[in-house]
Amino acid sequence: MVGGGAARRSWGAAVLVLQAAWALVGGQVRYSVPEEAEAGTVVGRLAQDLGLEAGEAEARRLRLVSRGRRASVEVSGASGALVVSSRLDREELCGKSAPCALRLEVLLDRPLRVFHVEVEVTDINDNAPRFPAASKNISIAELSLPGSRFPLEGASDADIGSNAQLSYTLSPSEHFTLDVQRSEDHLESLFLVLTNPLDRESLSEHRLVVTASDGGRPALTGTVQLVISVLDANDNAPQFNQSVYKVQLPEDAAEGTLVARVAATDPDEGLNQEFSYSIVGSVPVSERDVFSIDPRMGEIRLQELLDYEVVRLHELQIEAGDKGTPPLSGHCKVVVEVLDVNDNAPEVW
Repeated sequence: MVGGGAARRSWGAAVLVLQAAWALVGGQVRYSVPEEAEAGTVVGRLAQDLGLEAGEAEARRLRLVSRGRRASVEVSGASGALVVSSRLDREELCGKSAPCALRLEVLLDRPLRVFHVEVEVTDINDNAPRFPAASKNISIAELSLPGSRFPLEGASDADIGSNAQLSYTLSPSEHFTLDVQRSEDHLESLFLVLTNPLDRESLSEHRLVVTASDGGRPALTGTVQLVISVLDANDNAPQFNQSVYKVQLPEDAAEGTLVARVAATDPDEGLNQEFSYSIVGSVPVSERDVFSIDPRMGEIRLQELLDYEVVRLHELQIEAGDKGTPPLSGHCKVVVEVLDVNDNAPEVW
């Protein structure tokens, strides 16, 4: 009986120590480690943070159990430290989601105990900005007036936070400049702006380079070459009746749903007055095939199912290009806000 009472007092003391340590972290052990940390990097002194004595981690078989996928960390031998065991890639694990956390369970034997460990994988600037293509061809009529704007597809960066905040520069030019517009929804629209009149007979082609730089230290960059052909002709481009169309659409909308109908007019005659609609850009770029447009009627329809939890806002750049020689085009923006529906049950760990 005396031995049993001593054992109970010892176990009670251990529980109190562990409960005190637990209270400091809100019922969960939390660590953080930068992605791409080398194997063997110490993430945290797990055994010590659980209140275990020296050698107790090995004696009680301290070990990890990952939830749903292979963990990239492990418990190191008798020390009970949590260390990196294989490459951690935040973008591979979590994409653009933040924070990015590995949720693990810690098991102890004699007696069996289960604890929860969360390891946040923090971002490093290991991804350079990338444009959809290495070059872009643009046709501009020589009669285009200074101030004319031509939409460009911006770059994307797989990192998050300041490492994904992009700025743009244009190689020196007497005729063009860049303009970046940021909306209240934190979407960026990139435009090439004509600053001085063009003369096709003097220079029929301009080659410029757009550079995107991220906010990392040091900054990483990506580029796209603009090949601008100066063409004669047709002096009126189609004009949309709105520069921006805003639409709300529930995420359970069926394929084929009419999203919006855009309309443009062209004051020219004959072939110069006939034009067709097309989608020339989208944000995010990866969602470009979610929508389609009727080239004659300007009706935008849903081609694939939406998911509010993945993308909440789509931005489409619509072009109306006429059949003149050379063809001219007008542009507008369609912003589709995805509305949430109750399509996810609570998840219990």
